[in-house]
Amino acid sequence: MKENNLLAELAAYLFKASDAESSRTPSERELAEHFSVSRGQIREALAILEAMRIVERRAKSGIYLTSREASVEAMALFARAGVPLDPIQIYETVELRKIHEIKAAELACTRATEENFARLREILAESERGLEAGEPIARQDRDFHLEIVRATKNSVFHKVCSLYYVMGEQRLPVYFSAPDRGRKSHGEHIQIYEALLRRDGNLAQALMSAHLQGAESYWKGLITGTGEESARPELQRA
Repeated sequence: MKENNLLAELAAYLFKASDAESSRTPSERELAEHFSVSRGQIREALAILEAMRIVERRAKSGIYLTSREASVEAMALFARAGVPLDPIQIYETVELRKIHEIKAAELACTRATEENFARLREILAESERGLEAGEPIARQDRDFHLEIVRATKNSVFHKVCSLYYVMGEQRLPVYFSAPDRGRKSHGEHIQIYEALLRRDGNLAQALMSAHLQGAESYWKGLITGTGEESARPELQRA
């Protein structure tokens, strides 16, 4: 089993198999038997999960879940593993994404190159074709936003923002399953692109803020139970 697969599957299994009251998980030996791998492999995987603050290994006591202290990287791992995130964490992630991407729009106005603009035009054209075909544009939405972050020329900034989209892999297709929402988003993307092209940082920030406000309100409605699709179980997963 590949390391990345083991990490994701182990994280998911620990949540399922841990004791509800004590948060204690199965032992290294039991985990090794369950996944048909060596205890050394389990020990290495647990060390990574501990660094992500997903688990804590206590001497002469056992392994315990500590997911409430989990890192952002851990939340992305949860998303890959299909582990439900705390609804408050979901909303806080959306809120943080908004803060970062508004700043990204400002920086991109001064740092974007013709290569970035060409890629944005390609993505907008792909979105147009997808909408005409009646297809969701979740992938194009992700690519558009991350290309703006890429245009900041800050690789760490791009890595951080990329994690938000890993955490939203299961949510974005549902969000864009409504055709009207896709068309509205695409129209706003065009406006943001034009502001970037004019190097108008203030306008780009304002447009990005308004654009992401809609998504933020949507997810807040789902989490608080006031949204139109809040009862759908797949929306409670990262």
